[in-house]
Amino acid sequence: MADLSLRHVSKRFGPVEVIRDLSLEIPSGEFAVFLGPSGCGKSTLLRMIAGLEALGGGEIHLGGARIDTIAPGDRGVAMVFQHYALYPHMTVRQNMAFGLRNIGTPQSEIDRKIADAAEMLEIGELLERKPGQLSGGQRQRVAIGRAIVKQPRAFLFDEPLSNLDAALRSRTRIELARLHQRVQSTMIFVTHDQVEAMTMATRIVVMNQGRIEQVGTPMEIYQHPRTRFVAGFIGAPAMNFLPVTSLREEAGRAVVTLPDGSTVATAVPAAALRPGAALTLGVRAEHIHPGAGTPARVDVIERLGERTLVHANLADGSTIVYDEPGDVVLSVGEAVHLAIEGAATHLFDADGMALYG
Repeated sequence: MADLSLRHVSKRFGPVEVIRDLSLEIPSGEFAVFLGPSGCGKSTLLRMIAGLEALGGGEIHLGGARIDTIAPGDRGVAMVFQHYALYPHMTVRQNMAFGLRNIGTPQSEIDRKIADAAEMLEIGELLERKPGQLSGGQRQRVAIGRAIVKQPRAFLFDEPLSNLDAALRSRTRIELARLHQRVQSTMIFVTHDQVEAMTMATRIVVMNQGRIEQVGTPMEIYQHPRTRFVAGFIGAPAMNFLPVTSLREEAGRAVVTLPDGSTVATAVPAAALRPGAALTLGVRAEHIHPGAGTPARVDVIERLGERTLVHANLADGSTIVYDEPGDVVLSVGEAVHLAIEGAATHLFDADGMALYG
């Protein structure tokens, strides 16, 4: 088993606290993604697991054994970096064999492991080439292959797709998902790209300022964000946030009034709210439709093929983004009326915490 346990882990760089008393359990075989903006501590956390950064406090356990006190090479993990870190003077085969030779693995076993990994990653025809003769995507697959041959208990990926173009990133995401299905190992993947997180993870760990904001499956986090930060970070486009000017109860549910005077009947129990508290309504673009309701004026039109994102200005000057079909006929400056699906909205308090009752 390769369960990973982080227990009250912390880290400082001088006076700056980058990881703050963080605890997390990652079950064996899970594809966990550490997601968050630059500077949130996700790469530092991964490097501490790998042994490339010392802990400021706490413990790390893998497969039931404490690993933060032992050398990186003895931890049973393999790391794939953003920059491929291949030896340019070695062939692909030699790069993949290097770590195994260093620990005295018999040549016959090295050959078998390289052959298995090359077949899995479809790089068999590249084994005698050098990194300078490979594309970026091929080099990244070689870096992954070098990790696979070690047969680690956990794979660590530090933004490995950042240097690839959009089409290759999409293909490589699928390859990594398939790789996880084949090897059934614990995988931890660091990214600031929420699309990568949503499409690959079995669970997402959303980080912000050295802390965990929320842990859950991709759809749990998308549909039930616990904080305004998570709601705004997950999803493309980001969730719309509108200030609430007044509140009333109707059939036990909260009905809010927006600055333009329009009302939205939410599914949030009114009992979850404190009278007079400052509230913000959150609503995703797909839950806003043309119809009787809030008046707005089209400001920007983003055509994405199968869908169109419309940025519209409300009467109070705020902007709202909503979905239309890809072939919608609209023009900048056009007046529209928008209906908000109240049951799909979210309410956040002044501290940015979601209110669900």
